[in-house]
Parts: sequence; C-alpha cells; structure tokens
Amino acid sequence: MPDLPLPSPAEDGWRQTHLGRLFGHAMRRFDARVLQLMARNVEVPLALSNLAARDQVTAAHVHITRHLALQGDRLTDLAQRAGMTKQAMANLVDQCEAWGLVTREADPLDARARRVCFTSTGLAWLQAFRDAVAQAEAEFRAEVGHDVATVVAIGLEAYAGGDGAGMLMR
Repeated sequence: MPDLPLPSPAEDGWRQTHLGRLFGHAMRRFDARVLQLMARNVEVPLALSNLAARDQVTAAHVHITRHLALQGDRLTDLAQRAGMTKQAMANLVDQCEAWGLVTREADPLDARARRVCFTSTGLAWLQAFRDAVAQAEAEFRAEVGHDVATVVAIGLEAYAGGDGAGMLMR
C-alpha cells in the first residue's frame, strides 16, 4: 500500500461532525435526558426511580417502553419491532419482569405462546416515559428554537421513512 499523506486536522474534522455521528450523539443525549427526568418523576415507583438514577435502566430497556403494545406482544414480535434479537429482548424482558414493569401471560390466541404485558407499575412507567419525552422535546425546542425543531422533526421523519407515529414536536 503506498504511503498516503496524512490529512491536516482541518481536513479530518468530518469524522467528528458527519450526520451519522451527530444523530448518534443527539439520540444518546435525548435518551439520557429522558431517563434522568424519569428518575426524578415522583409518579415512578421509588425502586425504579433509584435504578434509573444509578444508570441501571438504559436506553435498551426503553426499547420495551417504546415498542410493547398496550395489549401485549409475543416476544418475537416485540423483538422484531425493536430491531433486536429474540435472545436480547428476552434478557431485557427478564430484567423488566424482575422490576415489576412487565409480566408474561398466556396468549389467548395460542396456548403454546406467552405474551409480554405491562403491569400497572409498567403503565405508570410508560406514563412517566411519555411525560419525560414531552419535557425533553420541549427543552430541545427551547434550545434550538421552534422553527429549527420543526424542520429537524420533519427532516428526521422523512429520512427515517415516515415510520414514526405522527409528527413530532408540532
């Protein structure tokens, strides 16, 4: 391989500022803020709040909050919707079950299958998640301005293929 000249620092900045990296940083910041808000929510059971405050609840656990249907789901459907393997989702469900967020119940449509369902504590967690997302979105709008936030939301929806449920931040 021929020796190539090293780019100058000015020419190398793209590695830190390309869209994919910025998307990743923004997503991690947003998710961290949501979890921080959930940890402070007095409606969240204290044990869960303490887990969130000690960074035991991660963005991966939020996949269940984001993707589990209110009527419950089979593990394979939940994993597919979250873009995870069945084994990885099973581990998250095990943890969330131990924390009292979800339970496994018999599937009324298939006696061999089980459904993952929110518990009453899980539904309270889901409401805290909704409240935290709304506050984090409001903070984003306040930081970048309403017009920029709207353009970002429209652009991200278009880029993601419009698979989100409704327009964000309007």
